[in-house]
Amino acid sequence: MKNTLLLVFGFLAFQMVYPQVPPGYYSSAAGLAGEELQEALHDIIKGHNSPTYSQLWNHLESTDKKSNGKVWDIYSDVPGGTPPYEFTFYIDQCGNYSSEGDCYNREHSFPKSWFGGNVYPMYADLYQVYPTDGYVNGKRANYPYGEVGSASWTSLNGSKLGSNTFPGYSGTVFEPIDEYKGDLARTYFYMATRYLGEDSNWPGSPMVNGSQPLDWALNLLYDWHQQDPVSQKEIDRNNAIYLIQDNRNPFIDHPE
Repeated sequence: MKNTLLLVFGFLAFQMVYPQVPPGYYSSAAGLAGEELQEALHDIIKGHNSPTYSQLWNHLESTDKKSNGKVWDIYSDVPGGTPPYEFTFYIDQCGNYSSEGDCYNREHSFPKSWFGGNVYPMYADLYQVYPTDGYVNGKRANYPYGEVGSASWTSLNGSKLGSNTFPGYSGTVFEPIDEYKGDLARTYFYMATRYLGEDSNWPGSPMVNGSQPLDWALNLLYDWHQQDPVSQKEIDRNNAIYLIQDNRNPFIDHPE
C-alpha cells in the first residue's frame, strides 16, 4: 500500500516557500521521489512532542476555534450557512449525550481501534483528533470514510451513514460533507507518512493496512484531496499544531 501512495505523490516538488513553514524544514526531502521521499518526510515529522489525551481539551481551543470563538465541529458546521447548533469550549464537553447538539468530544478521525486502542502517540495526535458532536461521532463509530448513496442516517449538517458506493468496497461507511473531505484526506496522508514503518502491530481496517490506505481508499482520498483544496482553516490548524507537537502535515504545506 505504501508504493501506491507514492505513485500518487511521487513527484511532490518542495521548491515553493510558504511563510508558515520554517526555513529548511523540508530541505532533506528536496529532489526525492518514491519511497525515498516518503521516508524522508517520515524522518522530518516523526518523534513529535505528544500531548496527553486529557490535554487535548485545552489544545483544541487553539487548533479548532471558529472566528466567533465557538468549537469548529466538522460534523455539524455548515460553511457559508447557519449551523444547526454550536458548542462552547469546556462548557459543552461530553459527557453523556442522547441526541445531536448535546456536547462535543474528541473524535479520532483515524479510529483508535485501527491502531490498537489508547496507544501513544497516535491516540493523542492532534492532526487526526478533531472536536465533533458526540452523538454524530457515535454514529460514525469506527466505520471507514466513503461515499453514500442511500443513507441509513443523516446528520443535521448532511453527514451520512450508509453503504459505500465508491468502487472497491461496499460496506458501511461515513461520509462527511464536501467541504471537509479534503481535510480528512490530508489527515490520512499524514498518518500514512508519520507512522510509516511504525505500524507493524496495528490491527488495520477495511480502509487501511496499518497506516497505509488500501487501494480503493487511496483512490477515494486522492479524489477528495483534489476536489476540496487546502483551506485557510487547515493552514491555521497546521500552524497551531506545529506549536504544540513540533511537527507539520506536509500535505497541507505542499498539496502539490
